[in-house]
Formats: sequence, C-alpha cells, structure tokens
Amino acid sequence: MNPVSIPQVSIQDEFWAPRQRLVRDVVVPYQWEALNDLVPGAEPSGTIANFKAAAGELEAAHHGFVFQDSDLAKWLETVGFVLQQQRNEALEALADSAIELIGRAQMPNGYLGTFYQLQKPGLQWTNVRDDHEMYNAGHFMEAAVAYYEATGKPKALEILCKFADHIAEAFGPEETQKPGYCGHPEIELALVKLYRLTGNTKYLAMSKFFIDERGREPLYFDVELAERQAAGMKERVDRRQMAYFQSHAPIRKQQSAEGHAVRAVYLFAGATDIADEYEDSSLLESVRALWNNTVQRRMYVTGGIGSSDAFEAFSFDYDLPNERAYAETCAAIGLMNWGHRLLQIEADSKYADIMERTLYNGLLSGISLDGRSYFYVNPLEVWPVISGKRDDIPGATLRRQPWFGCACCPPNIARLIASLGRYIYSVNEEELYVHLYIGSRVAREFGGRQVTVTQRTEYPWNGVADFQLQTDGPVDFTLALRLPGWCNDIKVKVNGQPVDPALIEVKGYAKLRRAWNSGDRIQVEMAMPVELVRSHPELREAAGKVAVQRGPIVYCMEEADNGGNLRDVRLSSEATFGGRFEPELLNGVYVLESDHGWRTDASTVTDDLYVAKRYPLTQASLRFIPYYAWANRSEGEMAVWVREK
Repeated sequence: MNPVSIPQVSIQDEFWAPRQRLVRDVVVPYQWEALNDLVPGAEPSGTIANFKAAAGELEAAHHGFVFQDSDLAKWLETVGFVLQQQRNEALEALADSAIELIGRAQMPNGYLGTFYQLQKPGLQWTNVRDDHEMYNAGHFMEAAVAYYEATGKPKALEILCKFADHIAEAFGPEETQKPGYCGHPEIELALVKLYRLTGNTKYLAMSKFFIDERGREPLYFDVELAERQAAGMKERVDRRQMAYFQSHAPIRKQQSAEGHAVRAVYLFAGATDIADEYEDSSLLESVRALWNNTVQRRMYVTGGIGSSDAFEAFSFDYDLPNERAYAETCAAIGLMNWGHRLLQIEADSKYADIMERTLYNGLLSGISLDGRSYFYVNPLEVWPVISGKRDDIPGATLRRQPWFGCACCPPNIARLIASLGRYIYSVNEEELYVHLYIGSRVAREFGGRQVTVTQRTEYPWNGVADFQLQTDGPVDFTLALRLPGWCNDIKVKVNGQPVDPALIEVKGYAKLRRAWNSGDRIQVEMAMPVELVRSHPELREAAGKVAVQRGPIVYCMEEADNGGNLRDVRLSSEATFGGRFEPELLNGVYVLESDHGWRTDASTVTDDLYVAKRYPLTQASLRFIPYYAWANRSEGEMAVWVREK
C-alpha cells in the first residue's frame, strides 16, 4: 500500500491541528529568522549568509558545521508540506526567494555545498566520510520533491536533479567513478523520493549502489583516507569506529543496530525503500532483523533511541540509562519514518504502534509548547543539581533551547509535524488503512466512486473514534482499523451494530469489508485504563520500577507537582488513579493522580550518611503529567520510571 498524500488529508483535530498551525504561523517564521541570525540570544546559524557568500553576494567565510546547509533544506521541506495543506502567497514568495538564492550558489557543474565552495574549493568529494556533502544533497532533494508537489514549480527540482546528476557521474561502479558513499546516510532515501517523482531510474540505481557498496572491503573510507594522506592533507585524530559511519559491515550481514543512531535509522529507511522497489527479500529480512533488535532491546519506553552520549550512538542490548539517556529527537523522527516504510510493505500494526509511541512521547518532547525552543537530548530522568557538575552527563539540559549551533533537530521536528497527514492513512486498490487516530478528513476513490471518510476523536485523551462516510453511491472496499497494542478492550460498531474485532483482525487491523453507503458510521471504543508498565528484566535501569501509561501517552513526575528527591518515591503495585483533563495546564493535558504513593518519612531521617535501620515510609499523593510536556514550567526534577512498592 501507499500513504495517502498530504493534500488528500485534512487534519481537524483538537490535539494536532493547533500544532500544525503553530508550525505554520510560529515555527516556520521563527526558524527563518534563526537561519538569518535574527533571533536575539540564540546561537548564530550563518546558514543564509553561507549561501549568499557562495553566490558571491557577501564577503564572508563559511560559518558553522559542514552540514549547516541541511538546516535550510529541512526548513524548505517544511514549507513544502505546509503549502501542500494550504497555499500561502507570502510564504511561497519567501521560499521562492530562498530557492533562487540556492540556485545562484550552485556551481555550473551542478555541485552545491557552501562548506567546500567557501572553505575547500576544488577539494569536493575528497572526504565523504566526514563532510556530509551527500547528506546535505539528500535533504535538499527531499525539499525539492515536497516543494514541487506543493506548488508545481520546477526550479528547486531542476537544481537538485542537476546536483543528483553530478553525483551520479562522480560515484558508481565504473573505473572512472568513486566507489564511495556518504559517512552520514540520508541521500539513499532521498534518491528514491526523487526517482518516484521524476521516474528517472538513474536515481534509484544510485541509491541501490550506495546501499550495496556500504561496508564492503576494502572500506572506501580507508581508501579515501590513504588518498588524502598521499596528497599531504592534514588529518585530525579520530576515535570514531566504522560503525559510527554505518560502514562496519554490509547491511545484509548486520544483526543489531550499531553506531550513530540517526545515521543508522536513516540508512535502514533507505534500505527498506530499496528492498521494496527491487522486491529484494534478503535485504528486507535484514531490515526486519534490525528493526526487531532496535525496538525490542534498544528503545526507550518513550520511543527514543540512541542511548549513549558518546557519539550519539546505540550502545548494547538493554543499555537504556534514564538520567544519561541521549535519545536525540532526530533519531526518534528517523525511527518513525523507518517504521512507516515497513508498514506500507507489511500492513502490520506493530509498526504503527511504535510510530504512535514515538510520536506522542520521544518525538513530541523535543519541542516546547510555544514552538520556540527545543530539546536535542531527551532524558527520562533529570536531577538539576547534576547540571554542569558531572562531565559524564554532558547532554542533559533542564530547559529547551531557542536554537543550536548543531541545529538538526528543530527543523526536523517541524517538517514531521507539518507532514503528519501522510502518516494517518494508507491505501491500495481495495483497502483504506487507518494507522493513527487523529481527527481528519480523507478523500479517496474506489471502483470509480469518490469516498470521503471523516474521522472525529478526542484522542489521545479519549479512546473513542468516530468515522462517517460520504459517497455518491454504494461502493465496495475495506476499511482497516488499527487495533492498538496498548489496548486490551476494543469495541467496534458499524451503524450501531457491534462487530467482534477479533473475528476480522489481520495483523492488528480490524478489516471491515462491505458495500458502503453515504452516511454509514463506524465507531471504535478503546478502553484507556492507566497501566503500570514494567521492563524486560535485563533492562537494569528500570529493574524494580514502573512507568505510568494511559493510552499512547507515557507519563512522568515533575518536581513542580511532587516536590524533590523523586528517586525516593514509590508507587504501589495496586495503585489506582484518578484523572481529568485540565485545559489551562500545559496547553491542555490529561493529568493523573494517585494516593497510593510512598516516600521516606523525612521526620525520621538522621544526619548519618549510612544507617542499619530501615526508615519508615509515609503515604504520598502523586501527580503525573504527559512526558512530552515536561520542562515547560519551572526547572526541577523529572522522572519517568518510579520505584514499585
């Protein structure tokens, strides 16, 4: 099946529609100002200045990282997604001006990369391991596709096709070409998008070459290093292993997710595309094995991945520390995109379950409620005293930041929220799949008849979803409704008549097949009791602890509600909870409360550092908020996992 495209889905949802408006009205303009260094107090970006300098319109050296160009690319892709929802002349004109600038900066041979154009002219493609040239190109390709699909304007597409042609000439299996690939995977999935839009099979073949060549002996990164050394180029001391660059082994021989987490899931997403396009069953089996390792042994309960601050990497099975969690926002986005690709191939709700867990927790936590500050790192526990005093926890911050010198996450999360419509539904010739319960309207054609499905829901706070159909006559197709893995009590009704979802379930979807008529109504009721989630016993950081979850939302405690020393708190195994929606708190959240908490009776504590006695406990009332909303009030402690009593 294929995702239903953004223009065919209109999100009308109390939870997500305001966030999409926030991206359109606040985040996109704010990030444009950040790219132009106009945000007071934020780290300078230098991105637009770099392009002006490359175009000869400004006398300046390159500013920022070698991948600074990609910030503009992701901003432009976000604009493309926003315009696919609704055209906006002012925003379109702004994007057109940015595209014109990109075109003026492009070299006559098609090359585009401000770092090399300004800092290392003539040395392009001499260090693809480190310098992100193809990574930047990939993000611009994605942006060009999104913008063309929104506006039909070919300028950005022409620029990036010219760049892709240049790369295809420079890299490949021929003797005159370099048998290399980028140290940061991204271009692989972007080339597939470019192929699907243009139909140019050269781009698909190039993506396949990059996938197949990666990790083969002799390793290309060793080859190019020897070439640089022979040319007398200076090299920095580098402790990064080949796994960091996803070059430690061919992907078909990998069994576990290793190295830099973002690079890994971007590569796996691209490999999934290639397995799909070429019907490559062996590659698909390898990707499945990597998916299983990632989500069953190396993923946080929030959907975050990449636990190690050292090299932003996966570490080893069940190593998921809470306070030292890295869980980069970009990695969560990459995991969701990878799962979305596997979902189209297999139609298995286990992928949508992970997408949903990631979306509502480890991804959404990366942006503040006002859209103006961001988390790069998403810990599951915070003790403010440590901040600035422990070098082994360098990534954790207490507040989201307005921008970063390495600003990959802010535009990445913006483009995900702007493109959310394409994650909700998928379609084939006879079926419409509902993956996410998000209030929306989708229009499709089955058997020559137009069908409009309107979904209404108060999800994620309420488990009822109501679907109403409009058609111009009877139409035969299957409506496949996801049965979330977190829910053990689901009721389905068609025009008021109960349907047993277990009798029609296929891979976690209730498949309703019939001749539908205008006015037909389907109702899904998903019970949302509070659950105490426990980890695999080998996950040491969560041993003897529970996480609180209701529906798809993982909850946490904050010091603002519960006082300090949250590690001392216990929660009864038999705890019951009260809950209510508080519209004025944190832009509206469902809050959980329990009187079945316990903590040490402070009145009995002595000054002794160690004692042989057991301190008595006193009962405590506990209050939990959604994890994604933490750090939007005063600074203080936070904890997802709670000791179980």
